[in-house]
Amino acid sequence: MSDPAAAGTVSLLFAAPAGTLPGVLFIAGIGLLGACLSLLAEPLMRRALPHLADPLNARSRITTAAVTFALCALVAWRFGPSPELAAYMLLAAAGVQLARIDLLHHLLPNRMVLPLLGVGLALLAAAAGVSGDAGNLLRGAAGAVILFVLYLFLALTSRNGLGMGDVKLAAPLGLYLGYLGWSHLFYGGALGFVAGGMASALLVLKNRGNKPKEVPYGPSMLAASLAVILLLP
Repeated sequence: MSDPAAAGTVSLLFAAPAGTLPGVLFIAGIGLLGACLSLLAEPLMRRALPHLADPLNARSRITTAAVTFALCALVAWRFGPSPELAAYMLLAAAGVQLARIDLLHHLLPNRMVLPLLGVGLALLAAAAGVSGDAGNLLRGAAGAVILFVLYLFLALTSRNGLGMGDVKLAAPLGLYLGYLGWSHLFYGGALGFVAGGMASALLVLKNRGNKPKEVPYGPSMLAASLAVILLLP
């Protein structure tokens, strides 16, 4: 941008590099890295989770990589070259794969959800160490416990179709949301539940009033969390 004040405003609002050529190249590079990780993840997933292996055609691979590219680019736009970038890039890349698996198989595998929590915790701990703000990490850990317990309570007491995979996914989402703030945790958790309910209602309408036995809530939870992370200051 030619106006330094305008560039500073964009940087302040979106916590990303200003709209200069280096900034655009940085964002595009992070998006391209995410797309490459998506393509590399598929053979690794087939080896680690052979029971979930499904033959992806070229169109499916390109679509998955393109969605990952877009999300990682948005994460780079949101965080810029900050210590937290790697953690939220991991969430975006893993989230696309988890959403795809849940839509196809109605399953959120532990071998993906638990590393998302463990590796995310390590990356955010490193980010908190660099920034010198341990409060963010403690709030993130509390967010993981709070959202996990909330979804566990909902799964045990309601008939809304929540499964234990959704409950486990709530923990890493609570970590990533809580790290950014209590408002992120509240809106991300609430929006995820509302979006899941809306998706369930749409499936009921599509099936002419017959609710499916299994409803994939994972994609709604992931989409809501990423939307709050990207849009909420």
